[in-house]
Amino acid sequence: MAPTSLDRIVALQRNPANIRNLCILAHVDHGKTTLADCLVASNGIISSRLAGKLRYLDSREDEQIRGITMKSSAISLHHRNGDQDYLLNLIDSPGHVDFSSEVSTAVRLCDGAIVVVDAVEGVCPQTQVVLRQAWLENIRPVLVINKIDRLILELKLSSQEAFIHLQKILEQVNAVTGSLFTSKVYDWSAGLEEADDSQLYFSPDQGNVVFASAIDGWGFSIQQFAHIYSQKMGIKAEVLLKTLWGDYYLNAKAKRIMKGAQAKGKKPLFVQLVLDNIWSLYDAVVTRRDKDKVEKVVSSLGVKVMSRDSRHSDPKVLLSAICSQWLPVSQAVLAMVCEKLPSPLDITEERVEKLMSVGARRFDCLPEQTQELKRVRRPEITPALLSVEMKNYSSQRPGHSGMLEAVVTGDWDECRWSQYWLNGVDFPSVFSFFY
Repeated sequence: MAPTSLDRIVALQRNPANIRNLCILAHVDHGKTTLADCLVASNGIISSRLAGKLRYLDSREDEQIRGITMKSSAISLHHRNGDQDYLLNLIDSPGHVDFSSEVSTAVRLCDGAIVVVDAVEGVCPQTQVVLRQAWLENIRPVLVINKIDRLILELKLSSQEAFIHLQKILEQVNAVTGSLFTSKVYDWSAGLEEADDSQLYFSPDQGNVVFASAIDGWGFSIQQFAHIYSQKMGIKAEVLLKTLWGDYYLNAKAKRIMKGAQAKGKKPLFVQLVLDNIWSLYDAVVTRRDKDKVEKVVSSLGVKVMSRDSRHSDPKVLLSAICSQWLPVSQAVLAMVCEKLPSPLDITEERVEKLMSVGARRFDCLPEQTQELKRVRRPEITPALLSVEMKNYSSQRPGHSGMLEAVVTGDWDECRWSQYWLNGVDFPSVFSFFY
């Protein structure tokens, strides 16, 4: 994809319904910046070959030397999902506990979050912290289970064992979110049964989970395979979407999907139709280096591999070339973001109150004129400019600075003027999140 021009970004800013403000949250070394590289590469800003190696959003010298993210970095990306164009304002935040203030700023600024979990390490202390922060700020998270290649190459798990392992990780994450939910509903006798928790948990069949290996350039959601196999097997995509994840198996004789795979000793549908294919690809390309089998796989997938990739001494180069065309991680993650994360127009009054409250001062203690600003989001009232400054940052240009700010309401021209007045710099130096 060719780099998006600034004029195109400006045009996309005028349609708040198709804007997504999100951050990437995770424990340290779970693959946030590598995933961010893949998303940046999808816009043609960097080469896909450098994704995971360049660490594009780690712009500081000490970040590159130490190999960890220390400061939050922001970037705007363009993505086309179906027939709609979306503008994604993305923040890559640190994972180390010493830089938790950067994470707090990112979470407060966004409407949604991508929570990344290592497929081997599972839920770690900082994973619990970021899930709690997302919960307290009332932003909607989606889940990326990353580094699945480690299950194959390091732990040497079979596809069946990996499926059980992934189920346990999903249970761990949902246990954390469930505990946050029950802690809020403190009246157990009255409120817990009536409270709505349908959108709380992560489940592949709901479309809010992506399985990925960002370093190898691939990732997928259940929806992608449901669409693929609905055409090949003649089964409705809706049926496959409900049965690809869970205790279901394919009865070859009856040509039906049936429940009870574990009790009957059958391969679950997710293992049979999804994981077995990925395990076979790794076995052919990385483990055995079977050229004949690789040619068959490339031919069946309909991908094109350059001769220099097939002759490369590192098999991971060939693997990335195949996987990045077959199951591009950027496509899976960005599609999930567009479909599952809310637009700025969906911001709640409770969240506006939080943005306008400073420190320990409560919203109802603010002057009445200030409290009335919450009403400017109503369509019948003339919009006023209301922006909340989140963080100042230094610019590479001498004598210039910028800021991260949330524009709760107001039009583009007003915001652009206010940024110029506040910073003494032109628009591209300021990164804004529009509501």
